[in-house]
Amino acid sequence: MKVNLLDTSTTAVNKKLDELREEAGVVTMGRVGTLIIKCDNQTLLEESIEAANGASHEHPSRVIAVTGVDADSDDVRLDAQVRVGGDAGAGEVVALRLTGQLAGHADSVVIPFLLPDIPVVVWWPDVAPPAPAQDPLGKLAIRRITDATNADDPLSAIKNRLPGYTPGDTDLAWARITYWRALLTSSLDQRPYEPIDSALVSGLRNEPALDVMAGWLASRIDGPVRRVVGELKVELERKTETITLSRPQEGTTATLSRTGKPDALVPLARRETRECLAEDMRRLDADEVYHAALGGISKVQYA
Repeated sequence: MKVNLLDTSTTAVNKKLDELREEAGVVTMGRVGTLIIKCDNQTLLEESIEAANGASHEHPSRVIAVTGVDADSDDVRLDAQVRVGGDAGAGEVVALRLTGQLAGHADSVVIPFLLPDIPVVVWWPDVAPPAPAQDPLGKLAIRRITDATNADDPLSAIKNRLPGYTPGDTDLAWARITYWRALLTSSLDQRPYEPIDSALVSGLRNEPALDVMAGWLASRIDGPVRRVVGELKVELERKTETITLSRPQEGTTATLSRTGKPDALVPLARRETRECLAEDMRRLDADEVYHAALGGISKVQYA
């Protein structure tokens, strides 16, 4: 169910939300968080709401989607759309469109919709502030999620996450390589137990998940780490063997190869945004390994 409220107020939106919730028999006691999505690209905003609805089956939340338009307009107004039931996953969605000067005060507009005594997460699917924790919306949250993948310059975006980093920050590019990191780590728990001498990360140029992967490796090993453009793979060089984890760019099955051993096929599809979002909402504490990976990017050798 979707209800549009044009040129409205936060009080009217909250009242309508309560009415729809009563009609649908939905209660807020089952909510475990509030997710604020700040995105000015309407197409990407809808995709992000869909991802949030998918993640809500693991983390039932109130989703507040905020779009600012025409900040220089003299027409100051709030338009809203309230979604409950099948259009809101396991939670409820409040989509807010801020026009004119109101676009610069998203935090003040959002506050009346925050549920009490539950954590707040803010997600910027495209353009993120340089220091998310210092952004007015970021100050409301204990977890701040960015996504360098949708930036105009993904490599520059993921590199710039480090100067503005505050414990509680993360990027979806990091969650996209969770299974890659797990497979590579587990491959080292077998003989010959030798240290890694060097590593290579290969893939698409505009894939920041690979850059943060290279940064993670650079932060964990003493040898050089190279980042190149080519087929999708990670190679770890040890004294007596080479470990290679590779997958077709659009494939769902990866191959784990080791010197002198049969290849192993493992499921490793690209993770959907809703999966990455659910993972980041599952963990609300500081991710020190992610922070170290950001620092490691400066050590990576780019070809």
